[in-house]
Amino acid sequence: MGENTDIKPENANAELKPENTNEEIKPEGTNVDGPNVGNVTSPERAREDGGTSNKLKYPVLMVHGMGFRDNKLLCYWGRIPKAIQKEVGCDVYFGLQDSNGAAETNGEYLAERIDKLCAEHGIEKFNVIAHSKGGQDMRYAITSLQRSNRVASLTTINTPHNGSKTVDLLLKVPAWPVKVGCKVCDLWFMIIGDKKPDTYKCIKLFETKNAKAFNDANPDVPGIYYQSYGFTCKTFYGDIFMWFPNLFVRLIEGENDGLLTVDAVRWTNFRGHFHSTTNRGISHCDEVDMRRMRFTRKPPKNEFEISDITDFYRNVVRELAEKGF
Repeated sequence: MGENTDIKPENANAELKPENTNEEIKPEGTNVDGPNVGNVTSPERAREDGGTSNKLKYPVLMVHGMGFRDNKLLCYWGRIPKAIQKEVGCDVYFGLQDSNGAAETNGEYLAERIDKLCAEHGIEKFNVIAHSKGGQDMRYAITSLQRSNRVASLTTINTPHNGSKTVDLLLKVPAWPVKVGCKVCDLWFMIIGDKKPDTYKCIKLFETKNAKAFNDANPDVPGIYYQSYGFTCKTFYGDIFMWFPNLFVRLIEGENDGLLTVDAVRWTNFRGHFHSTTNRGISHCDEVDMRRMRFTRKPPKNEFEISDITDFYRNVVRELAEKGF
């Protein structure tokens, strides 16, 4: 299964300027690093001049969550990269880390990838948007691997920063059947491209005590703008793909997105708890546009309601641009 290739900008022709020049980032050339894929020019790097005055100073790095890879056939982020490009006219890169790699090994990969991208494209820093466990992978790269000088902001979308009480309960069973099941998962993920899958270590990170230990070892770094967002389904049957885990987590912890509650994902500068404009809510899959379509045409009544997930991401990058990132 092919990996995403960074999507090269279109209709542009100048290079990035150093941070201390106070000049805007100019669009780059028209080379394409990879084949056209779906709605995006190429799945590893994307850019399009959206004709907007809200320009990001730094490009975006999108870091996927657990269980999926960035690949050429199916973009993890759906229509979202294209929406970001149109909103703020910036390059969009992808993490390309393992699906089920531990935070440590995925963090190492992300650190190396950031170094490579910065060297190859003259990039100073990134605005990182990370979904689910991708947020922990990125925090490890920033803090433990000292890549804070390469990150301007980190936005986490339903990342289990505080762990899951449901996972605490599930892991009370004997360890050996869990480890066997995780090894089977590792074999599958190696087949589809993972280099160092470690599903058991991923799951253990979601225990609340281990999440706390991770947080203690990887505190926020001064100088980086951190923000976090939470989403939930209003009913357990809101997403047909996630109704069973949603019901299970709901019985133990309460309202969730099919995997995680708002308390589990709350982190620095928590920006709020979001729903759709209907009774369906927003699931863990919806957060990355798995359905590739708007939720409804019903307009939002307040800032915490969303009718199309791409509108949410447009607002995120617009605000980052307004803050000077």
